[in-house]
Amino acid sequence: MKQQRAVVRFLAVILFAILMCDPVCNAHAQDWAKARLNNSPRHGEWVDFKSGDRTIKAFVVYPERKDKAPVVLVIHEIFGLTDWVRGVCDQLAEDGVIAIAPDLLSGQTFEDVDGARKAISALPKEQVKADLNAASDYALTKIPATNGTLGVCGFCWGGGWTFVYASVNPKLKAAYSFYGTPVDNAEDAAKIACPVYGFYAEKDERVNAGIPKAEELMKAAGKKYEPVIYKGATHGFMREGESPTGSPENKKARDDAWARWKRLLKQL
Repeated sequence: MKQQRAVVRFLAVILFAILMCDPVCNAHAQDWAKARLNNSPRHGEWVDFKSGDRTIKAFVVYPERKDKAPVVLVIHEIFGLTDWVRGVCDQLAEDGVIAIAPDLLSGQTFEDVDGARKAISALPKEQVKADLNAASDYALTKIPATNGTLGVCGFCWGGGWTFVYASVNPKLKAAYSFYGTPVDNAEDAAKIACPVYGFYAEKDERVNAGIPKAEELMKAAGKKYEPVIYKGATHGFMREGESPTGSPENKKARDDAWARWKRLLKQL
């Protein structure tokens, strides 16, 4: 009996050590995001569609409304299609739009967040474009509840891809880029077919350093670009501001950004 208790104590210590030594996974466990999904009254479902020879999985959430709705393509962070990203889809549906978030790592599995991050960083650009096009086509042709209006949003890595994709898909009516690298060349700026609304953190110079040039490029191309920088916020404030451990600055930035986004979605 004493030996059994000793083994149990030893295993408990090992488990505690593992948890304490893995802050990245702890930070993205997102049990609070799962709670929102579990308690949501809206219909969410997983769907499959083809992108070339590959099968892509995507999470779709529908708003509770009696008429057809716009659809917003959600491009996930560099951490992959997490529970928080699926929660964003639910929040978008709460605001009256259909949200579809493709898993750009479909068919791949990873032991930890760092593995997913490395894999996403290595994704071929043409593959990402093809997968986003496949998701957009699915949304516009296979979801009967859509009214045919398409928007795109993305966060972090996905925020950068939001700007890129705005220059790829002429069907887009609006793009919402959250702390993603903005356009940096005149050729791509000239191809952007919709207004781009930027949401940036004050303490994120790595990303913000590119905003002035993007403003010049978009203005020269006759395109609409409206960046807003949220005071005191850090990179990833939409997620961190929703987390129970988020800072007051990130929580305020997240609330202010959502209020702005809701107004913009009504124009979609």
